Parts: sequence; C-alpha cells; structure tokens
Amino acid sequence: MKTALAIVISLFSPIVQPDHSVTFKLKAPEATKVSVDCAGLGRHDMVKGNDGVWSYTSPVMEPDIYTYSFSLDGTKIIDPSNPEQKTGYFGNESLLFVPGNQPWDPREVPHGALHHHPYRSAIANHDRELIVYTPPGYDAKSDKPLPVLYLLHGFSDGVDGWTQVGRAHVILDNLLAEKKIVPMVVVMPLGYGDMSVISNGWEGRKKDNAWEKNLAGFDKTLLEEVLPLAETSYHIRKDAAGRALAGLSMGGAESIQGALKHPETFGWVGAFSSGGMPGDFDKAYPDAGEALNERFKLLWIACGKQDGLIEPNRKLVAWLDQKKIKHQWTETAGAHAWPVWRRNLTSFTQLLFRD
Repeated sequence: MKTALAIVISLFSPIVQPDHSVTFKLKAPEATKVSVDCAGLGRHDMVKGNDGVWSYTSPVMEPDIYTYSFSLDGTKIIDPSNPEQKTGYFGNESLLFVPGNQPWDPREVPHGALHHHPYRSAIANHDRELIVYTPPGYDAKSDKPLPVLYLLHGFSDGVDGWTQVGRAHVILDNLLAEKKIVPMVVVMPLGYGDMSVISNGWEGRKKDNAWEKNLAGFDKTLLEEVLPLAETSYHIRKDAAGRALAGLSMGGAESIQGALKHPETFGWVGAFSSGGMPGDFDKAYPDAGEALNERFKLLWIACGKQDGLIEPNRKLVAWLDQKKIKHQWTETAGAHAWPVWRRNLTSFTQLLFRD
C-alpha cells in the first residue's frame, strides 16, 4: 500500500516571485492534506493540482530569511526540493531567502573566513567545536591583535546557528565593507555546559536542575576552555576592553551571566531576547552594583515587543535600573525569531570597540 510519504522530487521549491510573494510546492500525489508552516506567515493549507503537486502562494513578504516546513497528512517534513536547511537538536527546517539588499544578503565585497576547531570539552564531557570568523585581511603576525566577540546561540541550536541561519559572517563582511564596524574576530562556541539539558527534548531543560547545571557548566567552559583555545589559536586581544560577549535567547542569559559574574573579563556585552534568566537577580548576582559601571563599556539589551520573553527582559532592565548599572535597552518589533536577532547583531556590532 502506498503512503503519502512516498514523495517524488521533480520540481523547484520555493519560488520567490518578482513581487516577493513566494510559491511553495510539494509533489505528493497520494497525500490527502498538505500545509506549509512558515515563520512570519503561519500555517496555510496547500492546494493539490492534477499533477499531484500541492502549492501555496503567499502574500508579498518582506526581504529576510525565513524557516518553514510542510505538514504531510499530519507528518512534519522539510522541503525535499530545497537543499537549504536550518539544523538543530530537535529537528530541521527549510530556509527561504527573500532578497532585498539587507545586511545578511551576500554581496561582492571582500570576504572573511570561517574556521572549525574540534576539541574535547572535559567540563561538559563532550566532543564539540568552535566556529571562528576572521575578517578579510586578518594577519596572525600583525603588530596589533584584533578585538574579539564571543557570540552565543540559543537553546536547541547547534554551534553553527549564527552562521547557518544567523548569517553572522555575511553581516560582518558587509558592515566591514561599508566601514560601519571595526575589524574583529568572532568566536562561536557550542553553548551547552551540560548536555543533559537537551537529552530529553524541549522539556529536558526542566528536569533534575538541568538548566541550572547547563548555565553553570557553560560559564566554566567559556572561561576555562573556549577563551584559552581561541587566544592560543588566534591573534586576538586578551583584555576586557578588547573582548565582547553576546548571544540570543539562552545565549543572552549566558551573556548576562558572564558579564555580571566576570566583569573583569568582558567589557562589551549584548543580550538579545534573553531566555532562562534567574528568577531572583539579587540572589544570582549578589555583587552586582554601581561599581560595574567602571568595568563595562557597553551593556546592550534588546528584545522584540511580540516576544514571549519581553516581560522577563523588562524585569532585568528594571533591576539594572535599581542597581544603577548603566545599560542600553532596545525594544524592537518582532517575536522570538531570527529576523530580530540578525538585526540585533547588525546594530550591536556597530557599537563595539570604539574607545
């Protein structure tokens, strides 16, 4: 008996139309119901043609990068006609590129390089890697080491989150070509300090204090493994004024943690849509106070107004106000999604290392 999952790949999908509407297609002649679920669009039923191809054409879409998937008789699948994917620990999604001269669109500019460094984390008991971006013209023998940004991904993402869908390297290439940022090295580590936090899916973070163990373990691996490996492998600065730490969601919480626990280590800090922060900031960071203003050159916090984490982030900002810790707070349009974080990175990096 044939099933709806017996799919024949013989078409091109998705198709970005000249007006920036998008047509999604899936050939599944045996299926009875097919829908597409696209970030920014929601879920929409597709219509079956006489050739067994299901299709849906969206309204005009803003230039950006979107994730999407199909539901095929109740089974979620990626687009078999599209090789571009966002991978993660809890499943993959297809990627849709709607061009429009955005900072993350590839351009004919000098390009930096991405390097992959496998290593064993003794702290997390896990084999992993660093992904490192070096800017165009990087010279390991130059007189001056470059400043460095340690950039952290979110929960469920892998080490390549910021390059795969965040397009951090493309953003940096374009901003450098426009002379909007200073040249910097970007170190992107795997953000799990305890792998048990992802061992049981989305709910795994709530079991056996897995989340707390993860944050504590990452803080330790960041300082004791990531920084030493990066600093012995690249010609980068080792002073707080030359180091930045930033991340999204889980990575935002890890950045706040790193900043408030180690203000002598990171002088520039960015937290985008931070998730999983402590419920009691006073208890978590008892030494935080006005004296930190002498340490931080920038503490930049941002969140989308439609993000379910906007209130915890507002609570953080109110606590910083109470402690008289200087910061910049930015509320933007958008939900808990990559279109917000790519824009956050674009804005944040333009503020860095300008002494």
